Amino acid sequence: MHRRCLSSPWRMGLVHRVDGRSNDRRVERGGRVMNDTPMTQEVEAARAYEALFVPSLFRQWASLLLDRARVATGDRVLDVACGTGILAREAQPRVAPSGLVVGLDAVAGMLEVARELAPEILWRQGDAQQLPFEAEAFDAVLCQFGLMFFIDQPAAIGEMHRVLVPAGRLAVAVFNGLDGNPTYAREVALLERLAGPAAAEALRAPFVLGDAAALEAMAREAGFEDVTVTTRQGIADFPSITSLLEADLRGWLPVMGVHLDEATIQRVLTEAQVELGDVIEPSDRAVFEVSAHLLSGRRG
Repeated sequence: MHRRCLSSPWRMGLVHRVDGRSNDRRVERGGRVMNDTPMTQEVEAARAYEALFVPSLFRQWASLLLDRARVATGDRVLDVACGTGILAREAQPRVAPSGLVVGLDAVAGMLEVARELAPEILWRQGDAQQLPFEAEAFDAVLCQFGLMFFIDQPAAIGEMHRVLVPAGRLAVAVFNGLDGNPTYAREVALLERLAGPAAAEALRAPFVLGDAAALEAMAREAGFEDVTVTTRQGIADFPSITSLLEADLRGWLPVMGVHLDEATIQRVLTEAQVELGDVIEPSDRAVFEVSAHLLSGRRG
């Protein structure tokens, strides 16, 4: 496998900042235009995302993706749409001491929190549909629950192919559709009724790539070989119904540019106790299955 030397100049020059950053505070998350938001609000939303979502939902998938991409010592790994960086943080000890992990996200607030949590990782801001890296720069490219949000998903997959070395490995996780995630389907309906269509659409967005065959075809059309898509069941485990809903209302919706007033949040929290009460365990934790597709492939 072709590798570039991991010398200091290469490490410093691998990623360049995307030119032309605007001053109007408008950002995109992988291509989705988001509302003007002060940096402090971005960081607050990112902190809520890290505290509420990562331990309850996202951490469990990281090792599965790393295994599918066969990430090992010396690898140069790119985490696309890294968010606050749970996947990149899990990858770091696997590639150490001679490898490199780079996390890329379009949202500055996410990267601010990611840098605080893991300053040893390279964090860069940029667009997944126009990756700011040279061709054949990475041995593995990973994307955990980010592809769903890209406006041009085939372009993003094509960019992942471009920056991989020959025989480089791809591993992507996306949520199954709402028909495979009934608890979230009911929450979407609840938000539609109580918080309006923008809130419902923000929660519906993660579940738009439920068609496994279409996902596989997208990767093959981008040039990947040995493509497989496996549907896996994970477990969402939140301390309570309230924490589950607050993860979405205070953690996820603001990331998507939707900010609810406190009265609406309290109304949703109250009605959710009844609407979603069947997922409450004897310990009062909210525990339910979550379905996701794991895509893997190899650059020819």
